[in-house]
Amino acid sequence: MAKPTNRYVCQSCGASFPKWAGRCDACGEWNSLTEEAAPDSAPKGLGAGRGRRLEFFGLAGSSSAPPRRMTGIAEFDRVCGGGLVPGSAILIGGDPGIGKSTLLLQAVARLAQEHRCAYVSGEEAVDQVRLRAQRLGCASAPVNLASATNVRDIVASLDETNGPEIIVIDSIQTMYVDNLDSAPGTVAQVRASAQELIRVAKRRGVVLLLVGHVTKEGMIAGPRVLEHMVDTVLYFEGERGHQFRILRAVKNRFGPTDEIGVFEMGDGGLGEVANPSALFLAERRGDVSGAAVFAGMEGTRPVLVEVQALVAPSPLGTPRRAVVGWDSGRLAMVLAVLEARCGVQIGANDVYLNVAGGLRITEPAADLAVAAALVSSLTGEPVPADAVVFGELGLSGEVRAVGQSDTRLKEAAKLGFSSAIFPARRTGARGGRGDNGLKTVELHHLGELMPLFQPGARPQRSRHRDED
Repeated sequence: MAKPTNRYVCQSCGASFPKWAGRCDACGEWNSLTEEAAPDSAPKGLGAGRGRRLEFFGLAGSSSAPPRRMTGIAEFDRVCGGGLVPGSAILIGGDPGIGKSTLLLQAVARLAQEHRCAYVSGEEAVDQVRLRAQRLGCASAPVNLASATNVRDIVASLDETNGPEIIVIDSIQTMYVDNLDSAPGTVAQVRASAQELIRVAKRRGVVLLLVGHVTKEGMIAGPRVLEHMVDTVLYFEGERGHQFRILRAVKNRFGPTDEIGVFEMGDGGLGEVANPSALFLAERRGDVSGAAVFAGMEGTRPVLVEVQALVAPSPLGTPRRAVVGWDSGRLAMVLAVLEARCGVQIGANDVYLNVAGGLRITEPAADLAVAAALVSSLTGEPVPADAVVFGELGLSGEVRAVGQSDTRLKEAAKLGFSSAIFPARRTGARGGRGDNGLKTVELHHLGELMPLFQPGARPQRSRHRDED
């Protein structure tokens, strides 16, 4: 029998190599290979008759959807698809101190009124968790606390008749399986620990909530397979110095993806924000050049947010391009379209773009709002304060239609906006009054946006609106 040899595993992507190298050939990460014991080889000689014959079923069946367990936190339940599904595993990642442990402690404190809940911390002592619960005002909730890192002990506590129905593991990077020689947090330990916990949770119908650390790139640390093993992956977004927190679903087997929940961090923990559009626009100032209100969609929810741009002469030979809350590559494309298709000269200027409120926009429907903010900053003519802007841009300068336009317009009308600049509909006349009472300006090409920022154009539009 050959003697097992150790292997070197990349802590970034999980690839294994027979010898050490300074750079991982699979993902390109430097100094990420660590030595681990080789796993036992798979059993040989699996022949016919040794396995159990599977029973197959048809797609159509009489089984009903599993009942969901509501936390009472509407924003959290929304992101999870309408509540927690028994037997599901949910992974929550985010920067340190952004509020992952705070939100989960608030959630299990409410769930503990009707279900058996346990909170297992591998990073804090029981007294430290109690102090946080007192600060959040939920110290009286019947939540079972424990401080442990051994997966064998946690599994033994789960695999009982009167075991917990909902359990929080904070965090998965601190857990370890005692039959592996590697240290906690390595690829092998994270994968094995998550696999054992998920296996028992699905067999017992327990809701498993895992807290995951993130890397400097913002991705959940550990092997990428960890995100494939769980049913739902949630990310906490937002700046630590900002009071807003965005909980975004990037994977959900029991609900829609790209759904968001908006929270506000306060002295008593994370509070729900029922109307995020009003909150994001609360500090908005009208008649300021370089600002446009974008009507976007986050999952099934319309969200209005202010896009701010600043175009200033550059003292350097290479102008700066700074972006917060949007894709920098998308900004470069919009700038190129403005210069090549509309004759707007921005190349020699510094460009700064910011999405107010800490929200990160990912949909291409923000192209037209960004272009309007850039042209407004360059010309000094403000975007109409009562207008919302949305639309996707093509490389030839055409303004392309986006989905759920009626939902965006309805949200804008509800918040008091009276006009909208968006792509021309495939059917119907250009401009006029929409179904929501908004004065609409429908564009086919980005060049049609330029006359709106000519000196003296805004007073004429205002008089035209008053005549209507």
